[in-house]
Amino acid sequence: MATVQLTPKDFSDLLEFSKSLAKSAGEVIRSGSKAILQDGAVDEKKNSVDLVTEWDVKVENLVKGEISKTYPDFKFIGEESYSSGDRPTLSDDPTFCVDPIDGTTNFVHGFPFACISIGFIYKRQPTIGVIYNPFLDQLYYALKGHGAFLEVPGYSNPLRLPISKARPLESLSQALLGVEWGSDRRASVIQKKANSFVRLAGDSKEVLGGKMVHSLRSMGSAALNYSTVAQGGLDSYWEIGCWPWDVCAGIVIALEAGCYVTGSKQYFLAHRDEEPLDLVDWDELLWGRKYIVIRAIADTATEKGRDTQRRLVEDFYNTVEEWDAE
Repeated sequence: MATVQLTPKDFSDLLEFSKSLAKSAGEVIRSGSKAILQDGAVDEKKNSVDLVTEWDVKVENLVKGEISKTYPDFKFIGEESYSSGDRPTLSDDPTFCVDPIDGTTNFVHGFPFACISIGFIYKRQPTIGVIYNPFLDQLYYALKGHGAFLEVPGYSNPLRLPISKARPLESLSQALLGVEWGSDRRASVIQKKANSFVRLAGDSKEVLGGKMVHSLRSMGSAALNYSTVAQGGLDSYWEIGCWPWDVCAGIVIALEAGCYVTGSKQYFLAHRDEEPLDLVDWDELLWGRKYIVIRAIADTATEKGRDTQRRLVEDFYNTVEEWDAE
């Protein structure tokens, strides 16, 4: 079957469809949160911190149903319908990549940082990203080549991302970093995370290799971490163990906001001189399970912002320890 050919209007319609769908899903997420807090119906996937609820499935079924009605020929990759033994390979076919509730642990506890993440991939490249946090009524979205935006209560028009003009960032010691403890709590993994966090936060006078960053933040949602970096609220975010549906939409939003997006240290070094928007190996990046994003950085008299981004990512990777995701 020939690949569906999309026009600029098709992409515009897809963006509006995804935004509307995210809002509808958000209503279900809010209802689910109330129900969870009342009866506590929660299951475990892998362990006591890898959670799933009936609401994850309900939201994904809603999204899949609406997509199948409007775009019946498009493919779908979703967290709750994915089988680890049958990894989809990216193709030229239009594909939705969806996490119905990103930040399920937050959702279960009533911590208001959970969202639906809707990514759209065309010709193997993430092209549309929509992330909606229904608890704060914040809608992030982007279409490749058209910028990234945030709709937030109190503003009649969408805010273009980053919200403030890109600022310089000379070193990691000036950075506010997003990190996560994640659901993989094996002793070997948790020790590497702890070692990495200690070196990032530690005073170089006391900790060998310490960067003494301004602080570390754990938001509990990969999609919202990406969005917050795009917004300029975090300087960078790093995590190992995510999946394509966690990051697909966020990558589009981040790139359109001038961020630098890459994968593992090995991936970064192999693709360092490429521009992420055009030359990235998307299949390898999306399924690589290792991700880092750094915000837009202003040029200085001595260094271009893009060069600063690459330098800081390299410094970051020389500071932390990596491990293989389960």
